[in-house]
Amino acid sequence: MKAPTIRGGTIFIVLVTLLVFAILVKLGLWQLERATEKQALEQTLELRQAEAPLTYSQLLALGKTESLTGYRLAVTASPVDAPIILLDNQVYEGRVGYLAYQVMRVEENGPRLLVELGFITGGPDRRQLPHLDRLTAPIFLEGRVYQKSTNPLSEQLLAETGNPMRIQNLNLPELAQRLQFALAPAILQPQVIPGNDLPHPWQPIPLSAQKHQGYAIQWFSMAGAFLLLMIYLLILKRKNKNFKDK
Repeated sequence: MKAPTIRGGTIFIVLVTLLVFAILVKLGLWQLERATEKQALEQTLELRQAEAPLTYSQLLALGKTESLTGYRLAVTASPVDAPIILLDNQVYEGRVGYLAYQVMRVEENGPRLLVELGFITGGPDRRQLPHLDRLTAPIFLEGRVYQKSTNPLSEQLLAETGNPMRIQNLNLPELAQRLQFALAPAILQPQVIPGNDLPHPWQPIPLSAQKHQGYAIQWFSMAGAFLLLMIYLLILKRKNKNFKDK
């Protein structure tokens, strides 16, 4: 009467082992796929950085059909009557603060352009927003553009009143509604802003291909370790059974 129970327990362990092993391997393969995608994206960004800067009209036209991150842009922009934008909960070199943006006009009747002024550290009192010197005259700017990836868990603008205007997510469509004028679909990160020495963090890809490859190795290692452990337990179980049968 005991044999079927032992055999049934062994079959259950084998099935669970195969299921968990398959899941771990699949997770590792998925990370390798993501690494391949990131490698292709990194190559695309390198090619875009090597190209000549786009005009504003070219940028707007490309934005209708493809991602704009990594392209270079050269424009002459003028400040408009709009609040400075502070993107909350940013971290740079271990410091917590904001990414600051200013709205600029490139074409008289075209969408406004959001220009990154740089990272500024936040103070201990969140009620006190940092002060920034805004651009006050037309200026020639050249740099790279980017589009913030959306966070499915939190993508709402969640803007506060005031100038500067603190926001929680760089949701350009919502921001355009709040400001009551159209915005370009990408943000300009200038190489140099005269009189402005704020740092400009550049992380167009949240996780690099190397990170995904490292995660894949971890999943494959876990799969191998789990399989060896379960094989050991099955061998131990069989030895105990043989010992009891004697």
